[in-house]
Amino acid sequence: MPESFKNVFSPQLVQDLARQLQHADSQFNARGFVCAINSELESLEMKQRSDLICHQLALFLPGDFARSCDILHDVLGEPIDPKDPDSGNIKSSEQHGVKGWAIMPMADYVALNGIQHFDLAMPLLREMTQRFSSEFAIRVFLDVHTDKTMQVVHQWALDENEHVRRLASEGTRPRLPWGMRLNKFVQDPQPLLPLLEKLKDDPSEYVRRSVANNLNDISKDHPDLVAQVAADWLVDASKERKKLVLHACRSLIKSGHPATLNALGYNAAELGPCSLMLSAPELIYGSSIHLSATIKSVAKQPKPLMIDYIVHHQKANGSTSPKVFKWRTAELGAGNTLTIRKKHTIKPITTRNYYPGQHKVELQVNGKIVAQSEFELVMPS
Repeated sequence: MPESFKNVFSPQLVQDLARQLQHADSQFNARGFVCAINSELESLEMKQRSDLICHQLALFLPGDFARSCDILHDVLGEPIDPKDPDSGNIKSSEQHGVKGWAIMPMADYVALNGIQHFDLAMPLLREMTQRFSSEFAIRVFLDVHTDKTMQVVHQWALDENEHVRRLASEGTRPRLPWGMRLNKFVQDPQPLLPLLEKLKDDPSEYVRRSVANNLNDISKDHPDLVAQVAADWLVDASKERKKLVLHACRSLIKSGHPATLNALGYNAAELGPCSLMLSAPELIYGSSIHLSATIKSVAKQPKPLMIDYIVHHQKANGSTSPKVFKWRTAELGAGNTLTIRKKHTIKPITTRNYYPGQHKVELQVNGKIVAQSEFELVMPS
């Protein structure tokens, strides 16, 4: 059985961090710090553990924020390589210093205690992000000191270190998972576009993927804006930028957003009658059903197709919830017919509860529903 994710913040990590802090500041009460945290750690989940460490840092580090910044800077290890599979672990020896998950509560400490010490906090977060990430901590400054922080972030977008450049994009995501929502950018993402423009052709895929995630966040509230960005960025685009745009538009593609599909070259498909057949009228929970789709072109020239299918899952209250599944892309010749098949399985997963009853399945081509069928989900007795 894999180890629980919460154990990235383990008693050993706390001891290693305390040792590093005491090495940097002989007055640091390492024993008290360890006891205060490890006495509560076992009952807490991952984020709660990080918050506890952050809280105890505030209690055990000096009250002088400038002095605390010096201590935290002194314990930092060498910058990590994003391709290093061990990059998430703290290195406890004096030679390596602190990096990996231990940086998360340290960066949160800077955010919570350094909001009135902008000129001290920003350089330290820049250093910390090279050892893990400051993407959560920077959001406090973006919320309170928006303009001043964005000026720094634009400088980071030109930094020689890819971790810092990624922070410029990842830290400004309007809807970063686990992070505080940046409501100013949810409402008006325009200030983000010049920043993302600087990073769209970054040499690091690590950075480009973050740019795509930022745009995907924006697309949740401003789909037409992201569709226009996609169209603009695809002009004379490299294969790397095309990949970025596809990843950025993934939510819009799944929802069949017409302007986005048009920007990607998937415009009106010009189809004749299409069909979607299922291998059985019933599906036993835990088993599979086979889908067969027939798509006929009536166009006078070849057309690129983006083919998806949508399953409308039953919910506990009797309503349904649609889920889009990717099928394939294809180019269909003028007047030609395409038949494709796929197996769909419904089995226990942690992210969805299944309920018995009628499930509608729809065939979606270039954002348009062109055929549908149904099956009954039966729960085994």
